[in-house]
Amino acid sequence: MDLRAVQYQKNSDILKKYLPEQSVAVIAQWIVEYDFKLKIKRERSTRLGDYTSPHDGLNHTITVNHNLNKFSFLITLVHEVAHLITYNQYKNSVAPHGKEWKRSFQILMDPFLNTEIFPLEIFAALRNYMQNPAATSCTDTRLLRVLKLHDEHSHLLFLERIPSDSLFLYNGSKIFKKGEKVRKRIKCVEVKSGIVYLFNPLTEVELFDPANVL
Repeated sequence: MDLRAVQYQKNSDILKKYLPEQSVAVIAQWIVEYDFKLKIKRERSTRLGDYTSPHDGLNHTITVNHNLNKFSFLITLVHEVAHLITYNQYKNSVAPHGKEWKRSFQILMDPFLNTEIFPLEIFAALRNYMQNPAATSCTDTRLLRVLKLHDEHSHLLFLERIPSDSLFLYNGSKIFKKGEKVRKRIKCVEVKSGIVYLFNPLTEVELFDPANVL
């Protein structure tokens, strides 16, 4: 078995934990073909994944958060590979999420856009999103809702689902009180500081019950 075949098999074995089974072979081959290093990272609140172009002797590098469900992981990974393809073609002469990246993303996602890989509700939302993909899938509320249904964090709720004036924990630490909706955001007050924050309605929060505090 040659070195590329060994690398392909190693990639496949690792990816099975993070991706829908039917997508593993293609992604494992991409890692070899496009010659990038995939790093699976701890959860980052500011990003789901990222791409770094070659520099200082290092190769293309793509990172994806380890805690994404398999469908979110696949979409995020393909999103970042589209950056790699766009960089190879245009270097830094085009916008990061411009028409060139959109087209690359659409082409790369096409082999996966079926109900053998994605549940029907995700497939429908994803197909609509891919008509004009944005910098992050989180901006598409319909797609985000159906993807979150497959997360394992069952104790968390969408902020939009809890009643107004409820107390909730964000990131398991700070306590907020839910207020009114302002356009596409929900106004919430941090209880300790009194500072007002605007939250995405699909922010995952945990209801807080003062009675449970010792």
